[in-house]
Amino acid sequence: MNDSLVLDIAREGIWVLILISSPMMIAGLVVGVVIALFQALTQIQEMTLVFVPKIIAIFVVLMIALPFMGATLGVYMQHMAELIMLSG
Repeated sequence: MNDSLVLDIAREGIWVLILISSPMMIAGLVVGVVIALFQALTQIQEMTLVFVPKIIAIFVVLMIALPFMGATLGVYMQHMAELIMLSG
């Protein structure tokens, strides 16, 4: 195993991590911005108001994106298993 292969594996792993986590992060960001805008417009400054809608939105997006996440991790794991079998 050479240096470029190690870097390629690390790059691919980071890319898979970004692909899998981005739907939930984007949902949390959008809900947070909408609630912050609502709080700014109505001058309601309740700190706990943000948490419940964010948790619900992230959970819903997680349930919707779960097949995509599983497929992406499955392809990555198959690629890693092939590399392990070829090097051994």
